[in-house]
Amino acid sequence: MTIAEGLFSEQGFDATSVRDIAKKANVNVAMISYYFGSKDKLLEAIFISHTSTVRLKLEHILMDDSLQPKQKIDVMIDAYVEKAFDRQGFHRIMVREQMLNKDSHITKLLHEMKKRNQQLVKQLITDGQKKGVFKKNIDIPLMMATMVGTTYQLITTQHFYREINDLQDMPDEDFQKLLKKKLTLHLNTLFKAILTYEA
Repeated sequence: MTIAEGLFSEQGFDATSVRDIAKKANVNVAMISYYFGSKDKLLEAIFISHTSTVRLKLEHILMDDSLQPKQKIDVMIDAYVEKAFDRQGFHRIMVREQMLNKDSHITKLLHEMKKRNQQLVKQLITDGQKKGVFKKNIDIPLMMATMVGTTYQLITTQHFYREINDLQDMPDEDFQKLLKKKLTLHLNTLFKAILTYEA
């Protein structure tokens, strides 16, 4: 699946054939058909794998009684940013699919995943509201769109961020660490302002 994900990210889903994937993976085309059935089902398996991990992480954060509500939000942001940077190719596929194939099966799966994840975030925020830590009337879809959109935009245009900040000579590994750190801090500050009475 990793090779297929890489090719879908680089070339686009429609421009990538099962033959391309088989060649790069050094396997028989029939083997892909046997395990996944079709290219669409392969993409679906990639999405399910990724989104299941995100959901499990959110559920774990929600159930962790050792963390205060604001700490849970910070852990959620850390986990999201880490995952987004580790799976940059997946995020490119996700953006492309939502933009180009608005009525596709994958887009519908994405919407269902977003709904489930936002329900978990809503539980987290409701818990914070009951404890008097978070404000009332939080627009959760807009808050989550802020996190997702900011992350997508930064990942997609990171070459511009590097150039505008004169970081062209920084080794890529160091640049990725810096970008993750800055993005995490930025999102933490935004969410603190949106959610708490401290800002």
